[in-house]
Amino acid sequence: MSAVALLGARALAEARERRYVSLAPSTTEILFALGVDDELAGVSLLCEHPPAARTKPKVGSFSRPDVEKILSLRPDIVFCTGTEQAAAAANLKKLGLTVYVSNPTSFQELFDSIQGIGRRIDRQRQADTLIAAMRGEINRVTAEVEQVPPDKRPKVFVEFWHTPLMTAGKGSFVDELIHLAGGINIAGDLGAPYGNISAEEVIRRNPDFIFLTSMDGKNNVRLVKESWGWDKISAIVNDRVYGDIDPDLVLTPGPRLVDGLRELHRRLYP
Repeated sequence: MSAVALLGARALAEARERRYVSLAPSTTEILFALGVDDELAGVSLLCEHPPAARTKPKVGSFSRPDVEKILSLRPDIVFCTGTEQAAAAANLKKLGLTVYVSNPTSFQELFDSIQGIGRRIDRQRQADTLIAAMRGEINRVTAEVEQVPPDKRPKVFVEFWHTPLMTAGKGSFVDELIHLAGGINIAGDLGAPYGNISAEEVIRRNPDFIFLTSMDGKNNVRLVKESWGWDKISAIVNDRVYGDIDPDLVLTPGPRLVDGLRELHRRLYP
């Protein structure tokens, strides 16, 4: 075997021996979408997609990762997200582990994260392909939306929690998804990406569509329809209250956000 071939074989062997741990559903979905499977040594208890993620060793909960378990897996990189995992990320770094934090708040930041992850795991080509496919889906939806005059687009309310009422404002993925899908977020001026809104304010703003994103959204449709004073809201009068969209499709900042976009658009423009 030539020296070049030997070096190539050695590099391939080393690549196969790399090990990763993912502490967030979003980074787990990105890693799988980039073709990482055997190299993924552990995931959090919340990582359930794709189904193969459920078979991976568990390294604790989203907010309380099991540091000893993570160390025992000897990962080359630990992938995590957001402020809720900031303390755990800092602790893992102190212990000498390489940590990559992905915390996107928009599609562009998500694409940047996918590229960043792709570079770190030697999957740049796959990252570019994934981003191109996602952009294609977004462009297909927005091309249809552009045919609808802005003043004809429906008003949308997204409910995360019923008591107290919680929704999404500007700076959230949900707000961007509503806009790209062809809707107008009635809480776009909330002043924060996520926060509370009063029932009276929802009545006053009179949304044409209501989407429920809690895990029991289907069961909450009846509760919303029976809310005091909401019977005159356009979404309820016209039976446009939906609780059947998988919350992960609109709340998990990963490749499936484009699926969530399609689902929202399909309901806004049946």
